[in-house]
Amino acid sequence: MAATGLLALLDDIATLLDDVATMTKVATKSTAGVLGDDLALNAEQVSGVRAERELPVVWAVAKGSFKNKFILVPAALAISVLLPWLITPLLIVGGLYLCFEGAEKCLHKFFHNKVDDNSNASEEVITENINLAEYEKQKIAGAIRTDFILSAEIIVIALGSVEGESLLIQALVVSAVALLVTGVVYSLVAAIVKMDDAGLHLIESEEANIFNKKLGAFLLAVAPKLMKLLAVVGTIAMFLVGGGIIVHRIHFFHEMLHHIKHSVEANIGFLLPITEVVVSGIVGVAAGLIVLLIVEVFASLKARLQTRA
Repeated sequence: MAATGLLALLDDIATLLDDVATMTKVATKSTAGVLGDDLALNAEQVSGVRAERELPVVWAVAKGSFKNKFILVPAALAISVLLPWLITPLLIVGGLYLCFEGAEKCLHKFFHNKVDDNSNASEEVITENINLAEYEKQKIAGAIRTDFILSAEIIVIALGSVEGESLLIQALVVSAVALLVTGVVYSLVAAIVKMDDAGLHLIESEEANIFNKKLGAFLLAVAPKLMKLLAVVGTIAMFLVGGGIIVHRIHFFHEMLHHIKHSVEANIGFLLPITEVVVSGIVGVAAGLIVLLIVEVFASLKARLQTRA
């Protein structure tokens, strides 16, 4: 009897694990779009630090990402059971924050850089070490904040794909997706940021042949272009992901998207596949600019009040 019971238990466990594996595949496919944005954003966020500090920074952000998911997975499960109505407002706040970050990056790129270019070079040399350390901390903190929002979106999407299943299966699937996403994304981020070092190693190696040298030269040439591309893609992704959250979670925008898609399908059907992306991007840019304007107005008012005091 004991042996029969043990075999039945093992069979139940095997069935459960098989179900979890199947559902994890489905959930991962559902989050594929956000995964691409997550990769682009995080590669862009950790770029720009000193070469010898790139991997430590990636590892610091990866640890932060694991901590984010350690908080978010049980929180999402608890909210889905106890306060399911709270998920949408939290996602909207996260989406608005992503749009704000994208708008802030654009503002800094197009306006603040001109001011930075005119700064005194000797002053930069004196404060270089301090600035680099502070810059690194800001990069890590910013990347972890961005990861928190994207992780929340990924976890909610994964949770939605197993809606109706038992709490145990939901917990196992969402946890598996969270671990898989973090491992894959930050492994790729580490590979991307060290691409130029790998190319240099291939060229300078004593055993390097013609193929290795050509491959090394290719990696060296591609690495900076890829990082610049990821910087642009990462910023665009902020607007697309944030705008997508707003469009799908606010009824007015969701209905607006439905009507736009219907109109596009009736008149210019070949543009239908990109309609949702374009609408999400426009909404994301508009939301980011509005939130940025509000933040700047409050910051200005706060500064004036402090000056008067």
